[in-house]
Amino acid sequence: MLKQLQTQKQQHTILPQQIELLNLFHLNTLELEQRIQDELTENPVLEESGSGDESASDKFSKDTVQDFQNWEEYGYDDIPDYKTEYKNYLSTENVPEKPIAEAPDFREELKRQCRFLAVPEEKYFLFDFLIDSLNENGFLEQDLEELASEISFSRKTWIEAPELEDSLKYIRELEPFGAGCRHVQEYMLLQLKKMNTKQPDVRMAICILEDHFQDLRGANLDRLKKILGLDDEEIRIVLGLLAHLKTRPFSQTTATIQANPSILPDFILLDEGEKLEVALYRQRSSSLHISQSWMEMVHNASQNDKVEKSARQYLRSKLSSAQWFINAIQQRESNMLKIMRAILDMQYEYFKYGDILLLKPMKLKDIADKVKVDISTVSRLTCNKYIETPFGTILLKDLFTEGIVNKEGNSISNKVIQSIISELVQAEDKKTPYTDRQLVSILANKGYSIARRTVAKYRELLNIPVAQIRGLWE
Repeated sequence: MLKQLQTQKQQHTILPQQIELLNLFHLNTLELEQRIQDELTENPVLEESGSGDESASDKFSKDTVQDFQNWEEYGYDDIPDYKTEYKNYLSTENVPEKPIAEAPDFREELKRQCRFLAVPEEKYFLFDFLIDSLNENGFLEQDLEELASEISFSRKTWIEAPELEDSLKYIRELEPFGAGCRHVQEYMLLQLKKMNTKQPDVRMAICILEDHFQDLRGANLDRLKKILGLDDEEIRIVLGLLAHLKTRPFSQTTATIQANPSILPDFILLDEGEKLEVALYRQRSSSLHISQSWMEMVHNASQNDKVEKSARQYLRSKLSSAQWFINAIQQRESNMLKIMRAILDMQYEYFKYGDILLLKPMKLKDIADKVKVDISTVSRLTCNKYIETPFGTILLKDLFTEGIVNKEGNSISNKVIQSIISELVQAEDKKTPYTDRQLVSILANKGYSIARRTVAKYRELLNIPVAQIRGLWE
């Protein structure tokens, strides 16, 4: 029996141009430059103003040195000999710049190794995406479901999380070994399983990491000995094995290939003395414009009925695409400056003095409410973006932190607490390192009332092992 039902529903559809605009927001300076070059190649209507172009009249002006001069012109010139013969001076207008040494990134090395794997070439983009998602230590912090959604959105194709998991298995076997692990526990297990698992100490270490990691993290050695039936000597041997395992796939402090990483910033902080100003590292919208000859061609084609309809449609589409692209770049730069100025306003003292202890808690929602934009817009326009300051180049993502209330009732950024914990561990006596409870007491004396589990969480984020394992390093 057939039935007819009448229903009403609301549905929000994202237009293709909106998707493309969001993708432009996500790009950093280098990626945007490549995107602009691709658009200039594909769309003849779009042109770029060249600041270094010379006109024909300038080339042959009397102030310009010619390619050829005879003796009458050269021999009786009043230019001093030391300038023409020895060139032992530097012009103040053309001071040579120090070249930036090329430093290969471990991510590029991983991508290069992926090209030698026995996998289809159409899967290379999955490897590249996962490798670009690794943090500076080689860990993959993001959830695979989120990564699958992000890559599906950017590539306009559906990718499942299990497919990414299969790709990670290949990446973990490359050099640096273990890149792509989610956390320290997974990385240490991967190292142990590469050893001789028939040895008792290796087998017991794997058991502790797989089944009793919480006790190991909490340094409950008495409980471990009781559950596993180990004496003091046996537990010392197992902990000694764990202590000699690497805690991160890649370390910037020990690697030579990233001793001086070069980052192209997206913003520049200008200290004007009494106030701070922020500017884009390079403003691209001002150099892009519509070709006048193509504008006239489109106008003439629309007025001429003899031109084929398909040709008129092609010209109009290219013109419309170029106009939209310029407007999109302008909108991107405008929103980037608004967001960065809002961040500067909230973190003024931190940017003024460069002291991380002055960093205030800040969330994406705080900036979104201040600028009157969506949270997703703030997220995309601050993702993989850097600002160059007098005290170093800062990743904008590091400025967004949660807050902790101290004894005075002031909200303190968790980055401040992590910095204090890191300094305490570096200055501790390596023979008797601080336990988490001792760190809690020291922080309490400094005015920060924090639970032990919170200290343990921050210690793990800093990739600092427990006190017992740090003591074995000495």
